[in-house]
Amino acid sequence: MKDTTIESIWGAGKVLSGSLSEYREGMRSVYLHLEHIIRTPESTPPEFSIGMDALPEDFFAARRNIFSTLFQASYRLLKINKQRRLLYAKLNLLFRIWVTSADNLLDNENKIVVPIRIAPCAHIMPQIISIMAADRVLKELLDEAVADNIITLEESSLLATSSLQIILPSAAEEAQEETGIKNRPDPEYVLNTIHRMKTAILFHIPFLGPESIEHSINPETLNQMKIAYDKIGLGCQLLDDIRDIARDYLEKKHNYILSQIFFHNHIAYINRVEQLQDIEEADNKIYSQFPEVVLPASSLAQSLLREGLFSLNSLGLNISSGIVDLMIRSLVNVLDVKELPDC
Repeated sequence: MKDTTIESIWGAGKVLSGSLSEYREGMRSVYLHLEHIIRTPESTPPEFSIGMDALPEDFFAARRNIFSTLFQASYRLLKINKQRRLLYAKLNLLFRIWVTSADNLLDNENKIVVPIRIAPCAHIMPQIISIMAADRVLKELLDEAVADNIITLEESSLLATSSLQIILPSAAEEAQEETGIKNRPDPEYVLNTIHRMKTAILFHIPFLGPESIEHSINPETLNQMKIAYDKIGLGCQLLDDIRDIARDYLEKKHNYILSQIFFHNHIAYINRVEQLQDIEEADNKIYSQFPEVVLPASSLAQSLLREGLFSLNSLGLNISSGIVDLMIRSLVNVLDVKELPDC
């Protein structure tokens, strides 16, 4: 069911509403390419046939494309022409496919970004196919952009190479957590170093094109945007940490809340998390049981989101402060920490 509140919030104002429409246009193009690529030869027996399933309407909902809409709006604020904005929209969806599919493999999750018709119980192979198909779509999109004189051949080569290099630091952080961490470091180190590598850097990915091949944009504006998205990324990761206390404890992953608890030796809270034994408890939302740590972290998260959004507003987003507050609440809801109070 369409969330009309989020649709109206993230469609507020000319810049945001136009950017959401523009990003959806880029999405449709990428999925058409994927549909063309993900198909078995016609001679394949039916039981071994693989193809694209129909796209759920929800894929295009505002609530699923909150950050992509903001990124698309940022290209407008940077005064990038529409043809290149659409190219960057397509690249952003490919990054989303790569990152989400990799997360699905690492975390045994199944967040679908490419609906593939395959054995219903399969979990690993759809992720592998999604990543491989997205790589091929990248080549097609860049080749088309060169043929249409949107970018040069040299710019295409630079984007292709940099598209892997830019996500490697985040991949390195994920790799360090694969076998589980051995201790809980200082929470400030988790926030300002680990989470910057893990998440905040992903909020800089959309600026790969502008940083690499745009030569007429204002570098100070671009830098201010990156600082704003750094805050937004950290704010979202803090909300993730609040939601994932149980999972991150059981899976031995870095978590700001857990570092606060163990680094500052909150005995009662330590006793509570140490009662978690079964991986089936991983998805339990237990954050209300740690108010002395969770409420300050929630306040910090929402402050970072507010600062980041107001920074974008000062650069031309042109939305009211009331809409900014509604945006933050919509993010809290989408990230599944609805019970947190507004800060």
